[in-house]
Amino acid sequence: MTYIFSPTSPGPAGGAAPQDILRLGELLGALSHALDLTEGQPKGHCVRCCWIGMQAARELELPPQAPSDLYFTLLLKDLGCSSNAARICQLYLTDDLSFKQNFKTVSGSRQGIEFLLRNTALGASPLQKLKTLGHVIARNGQLAGELIETRCNRGASIARQMRFSEDVAEGIASLDEHWDGGGQPQGLKGAAIPLFSRIALMAQVADVFAASAGAEAAAAELEARAGSWFDPDLVPVFTAVIRRPGFLADLQDPGLEAEVFATPQAQHIHTVDEDYLDEIARAFSLVIDAKSPFTHGHSQRVARYTGLICDQLGYAPGRRRWMVRGALLHDIGKLGISNTILDKPGKLTDEEFALMKRHPVLGHEVLSRIAAFQELADVSAAHHERLDGKGYPYGMDASQLTQEMRVMAVADIFDALTAERPYRAAMPLEKTYAIMDGMAGPAIDPDCYAALQDAVTASGWPSASDAPLAAAEWDLPAAERSA
Repeated sequence: MTYIFSPTSPGPAGGAAPQDILRLGELLGALSHALDLTEGQPKGHCVRCCWIGMQAARELELPPQAPSDLYFTLLLKDLGCSSNAARICQLYLTDDLSFKQNFKTVSGSRQGIEFLLRNTALGASPLQKLKTLGHVIARNGQLAGELIETRCNRGASIARQMRFSEDVAEGIASLDEHWDGGGQPQGLKGAAIPLFSRIALMAQVADVFAASAGAEAAAAELEARAGSWFDPDLVPVFTAVIRRPGFLADLQDPGLEAEVFATPQAQHIHTVDEDYLDEIARAFSLVIDAKSPFTHGHSQRVARYTGLICDQLGYAPGRRRWMVRGALLHDIGKLGISNTILDKPGKLTDEEFALMKRHPVLGHEVLSRIAAFQELADVSAAHHERLDGKGYPYGMDASQLTQEMRVMAVADIFDALTAERPYRAAMPLEKTYAIMDGMAGPAIDPDCYAALQDAVTASGWPSASDAPLAAAEWDLPAAERSA
């Protein structure tokens, strides 16, 4: 099937859009809410940045293709932001979500020192805080550069994998460059900074300050950074938008998201086949798994095990592919969980576990924003549910759990046991089966578990985990895979 991804594709009169029509703006706009999670930003940050940037772009003379590329640069500016979360926690002994959220209001060296004093070594002893501060202050420029380079390069790489133009990729890669050459990661200066990057950073700062302090504060902040952070010729364009009557009301309007998804500047139609839709899911699985070193490859392995179980259960190719796509995105809510929890080497406290249990809910909130993903969101959010009703987040029982939900739960548990975790080494297959044998019936579906065992036997362990299928083969039924 071929999908027409268009921000303005209409549905049938008086009804919802058909299941085989997806709007690219809606799809990536919804997934951008996951990027807001990992940056600790209020819901809709990337969408609002897109709206602000496109409003300013109306006053610029851009080539015909540029508005569409700018649109997706703005919407996906934070694609690489999960990749430095674990490193932030490790270096600064802090919560990555609040650290990132607060860092977006820092503009100068004095504010930077104050920020470090407030956000470094939270909960540590005075001696540990002093040691950590000494380390990060002495190397702050180098550390900041490394973190930004990791994020920006990763984001650009993922954008390329999603088939976006080099202009979009470079716009994301240079998001944190400053007009005076004092930015990161390359220290680009002036017009050497891609125009899309200049617009995206200004839109980001405008949204952060407008949300926290109001429109005039946002305009004043842009003016204060003109010539240092920002292109002085672009600042008046942005401040005119921000000082326009009703700007803040527009920014807070519940209908803003629909307006962004239907913006005329994004009417470029993308014809996308099933392979490209899978590539988008795989690209976001990379964002998800980059959040923690202990989840590296997790989403892709769960997708693979899900596909193998579906093979054994006789799923039709289209439904199997749909399941694999959901498995790639099943942990998207973990982008909203702090790495102080995800990477904790010991047992979680009750409070920490309560926060961890929110990730399926957060994921459901993201995926259910896509009209065509409603059922997929339900299935993906149930991967920690149990047949006896003792799972989370909803406490669903056997009467409520579909076979698709049961398949994904088995695949997730299998990888959780056989992969290395923060608190233990990877388990051998024999021990994994001993644990899952006890879960079959009360917690997990026996038929789905048996299908997994048959698939692992047929694939050959440990190759079923250690030598995953090539990316292009993940979504193929067994009969169509290369030998």
